[in-house]
This record gives sequence, structure tokens and C-alpha cells, in this order.
Amino acid sequence: MSRADFYLIGKPRFMAQPLLLVCELARKAFDANMHVLILANDMSQAEALDDLLWSFDPDAFLPHEIFNAEENEDDEIVPILIATPDMDPPARALVINLREVCAAGPFDRVLEVVPADPNLRAPLRERWTEYKARGYTLNSYEM
Repeated sequence: MSRADFYLIGKPRFMAQPLLLVCELARKAFDANMHVLILANDMSQAEALDDLLWSFDPDAFLPHEIFNAEENEDDEIVPILIATPDMDPPARALVINLREVCAAGPFDRVLEVVPADPNLRAPLRERWTEYKARGYTLNSYEM
């Protein structure tokens, strides 16, 4: 059964830089030997995430790359792939969704990052309802 986990930002360090939470979630997946696909909103966000994954923790090395259709020979072995909406990356069992809509495609688990601002949470409530309608097991976590 598929699962959707919603991570509600509340800690000051994640409020100041929400992509730090994405890095932490990617690190947990990597530490658990899981390959993850991060669905970025656009190339600007993908590049910011790419940079942050190199620098957020000087003691951590998280092998990652932005998906490149022309040079995809490493895509199957790179543990953390970042993709924008115009890309067609290979499916992964674990997806971190940063986009404005529910993640689609074959996966076992999707992680949704919920902004701290209550005014920005309405679309995530809609996604919760959509995942529930799809039959997903739902969880939420305060971060």
C-alpha cells in the first residue's frame, strides 16, 4: 500500500530555509539505502537544492544530481535525483514532492513538505484529500 507523509515546517531553521528540511529527508533516505527522486518546481529550485545538498552539512556526502536526459547513464545508481516538471526521470520508490500538485507515477511513498505559513497550507490540504482518495496511508509530522 502506498503512503503519503506530510512534514509540517515549524522549527525556526526550517522556516528560514525550507529546503534544509528536504536535505534532511534526503539524508534519511540515503542513510536507509533508499534511492529518492526529488520533484522540484523549476530549474531554479532544482539548482538551489543541488547546491544546498553539497553544503548543508560539512560532514555529510549525499551523492546526487539533477536529472539529465542526454547523460542518464548514472541515473540508476545515483541515490538522489532531482527533476523539474519538464523532465522524465526514472521512477523511484521514494519521492519528495515540492511541486504544486500531487505526485503522479509509480512510487511506494511520497513526502510532502508543508510550509509554516498557514496561508500557504490550503493546497497541501487538497493534496491530503487527493492522496486519501487514492487510498494512500497518510501521516503528518511536525518538523
